[in-house]
Amino acid sequence: MDRYERILSLHRTLKHARYPVTVARLQDELGCSRATVYRDLAFLRDALMAPIVGDGEAGFRYDAEEGNRFELPGLWLNSDELHALLAAQQLLSRSGGGVLSNALAPLQQRIEKLLDEHSAGKTWPVERVRVIPHHSRRMDEQAFRFVCSAVLERKQLSFEYRARSTDERTRRTVSPQRVTHYRGNWYLDAWDHDRDGLRSFSVDRITAARVLDTAARDIDESELDRHLAGSYGIFSGEPKGWATILFNARAARWVADEHWHSQQQGRHLPDGSYELKLPYSSPRELLMDVLHYGADATIVEPASLREQARALLALALSNYER
Repeated sequence: MDRYERILSLHRTLKHARYPVTVARLQDELGCSRATVYRDLAFLRDALMAPIVGDGEAGFRYDAEEGNRFELPGLWLNSDELHALLAAQQLLSRSGGGVLSNALAPLQQRIEKLLDEHSAGKTWPVERVRVIPHHSRRMDEQAFRFVCSAVLERKQLSFEYRARSTDERTRRTVSPQRVTHYRGNWYLDAWDHDRDGLRSFSVDRITAARVLDTAARDIDESELDRHLAGSYGIFSGEPKGWATILFNARAARWVADEHWHSQQQGRHLPDGSYELKLPYSSPRELLMDVLHYGADATIVEPASLREQARALLALALSNYER
């Protein structure tokens, strides 16, 4: 245990102790000598201004009144937390899109400084931590900031929106409810005042955003979940039905560990295949996910979803008949 970890452990022990803790117990918990315990106690008391009371015979603890208010200044990390911070630093610096990189640059600089201070001259092999973006989309960083500001400040938001499905451009005024990160991309859940209902907007399709002075309309969290999270994927609306999908034994080894929906039901079958049941509203995203598994997945029911999958496969096959 290095010094940082000993100081952190010593602080936690003294802060939660109801009675004085003996030096022998501290030696055992910290895994160090008696002299080291006294040095750490002195550093904690004199340099960090910890309210330590007691002596070597009766033991040590924090003052009953001041100890409740005292916390270690700055940020103290043990080795596990330091390694997690290192991974987070790489995630910030190497994630694609750049939409958060500029806003979080000051935080990243502080993380790098902390890593330097805690490394004791050791060079961390940061190249061993890899972050590979997948299917992320480019977006207007200023629009993203306005979206987040409106959500947090509870203000209405005005913007131009270009729907991906129709390529239609419209001007919308909404009461932002929350931002959702889903499959590497950002979405805005909002009350659409022009459509008089809850809608989800892909943030990468938002331009010319402007935060208004008008207070946003707040929608109850349960209603948001019921409307926006009750169906499969990012598509909103009440579930229209349940789909049953059968994966063969090869695909089962992956699908059994995947999270598709909060209400999904899955079971292994005797032949090694895997049956997955889940609710859905719009079939489009569900079909894309199922077809991703190709011949390893079969939609069992409902019949309408089977027919849609059959039509999509036939259409795809026709592209190769020329």
